[in-house]
Amino acid sequence: MRKVCAFTGSRADYSPMFPILTALRADPEIELVLLVSGGHLVPSQGMTVNEIERDGFAIAGRLDVVLSGDGPTALAKSLGLGIISYADELRRLAPDVLLVPGDRYEAFAAAVAALPQEIVIAHVGGGQLTYGVMDERIRHALSKIAHIHFVLTEGDRNRLLRMGENPVHVHVVPATALSPVTPDGHLDRDALESSLGIALRPPVLAITYHPVTVDDAESASGLEALLTALDHQPTATLVFTAPNVDHGGGAILQRINEYVGMNPSRAVLAPSLGREGYSSLVRCSAAVVGNSSSGLVDAPLAGVPTVNIGSRQAGRNRPSSVIDCPAETAAISAAIASVCARHTENPGKAHSRPSEDLRELVVAPIRQASYSSFRKKPFFDQPW
Repeated sequence: MRKVCAFTGSRADYSPMFPILTALRADPEIELVLLVSGGHLVPSQGMTVNEIERDGFAIAGRLDVVLSGDGPTALAKSLGLGIISYADELRRLAPDVLLVPGDRYEAFAAAVAALPQEIVIAHVGGGQLTYGVMDERIRHALSKIAHIHFVLTEGDRNRLLRMGENPVHVHVVPATALSPVTPDGHLDRDALESSLGIALRPPVLAITYHPVTVDDAESASGLEALLTALDHQPTATLVFTAPNVDHGGGAILQRINEYVGMNPSRAVLAPSLGREGYSSLVRCSAAVVGNSSSGLVDAPLAGVPTVNIGSRQAGRNRPSSVIDCPAETAAISAAIASVCARHTENPGKAHSRPSEDLRELVVAPIRQASYSSFRKKPFFDQPW
């Protein structure tokens, strides 16, 4: 029996991790426990730990490491507190494998805490590029700490190989296998309206705007440009989700609350909709608008166009359904007007789940992982 501790620190990493967690839980040779922290325990983020509980996963630890404030110093202190807290929790749990997702500072803290404890570290989502956020560097640092890698594309895999990772331990898991937006398993419109407390009169815009953590000026000006552009669509229904717990996130959340308060008949802020709710919202929307990775991954899989604003997602792969525009009112307004003009009540063709079996792609490498084989991690030179 292998004990696997999966770390999750936000709704953004839990949703794509859900299929992996479900596959791990179903394996009779694996004991799965979750370490829950970060935004999951923050009320303004929707207390998404409750969703994890409803999904029936065993939560072995809940660690609140998010300090008051979202400035650089507060985030650095939260990172340090996370390392201290996770180190104690991992010593108590003594897992064989720690599974960490993405590129958040909370996940980085968990991996650092595991590093000296003879725990195999498996990382999901390495090799991607997002030049507009400090997460870019955290992601690559996590890749060098980790022993096993689950990446989304061959391009991501090649980047890890250039970083000296052993190709035997770098596995491609398509994004379609992990997206929360699926052709089935969603709420009908009436149920979604009841959940949101607002009538979803078309066109509906699903809006998520996160801080641009490497450019404070763009974070502020881009948000104001977006809100002004939304004023140019007076008949649209606007559904905002909360920004990440990042430097500058508090100011963005406050401004969105103010905007929703001034437009109560057509705008609502839903801190977190959960997988099913978010999938339902995307599928009935004219577009996903903002600067979230969801617009580049989840919306295209649902056949819904994206208006991607500014530099936050610079470097990330994107399909043709994504309209990139600078963080300027005129460009954002034109892009939104374009997608609304061609919107129909039926979204484009949604992609189905791939035939790849997560039991082979993810569960098998984790089940077979032994720290003795990873005690030394040599740099793997490629013959290029």
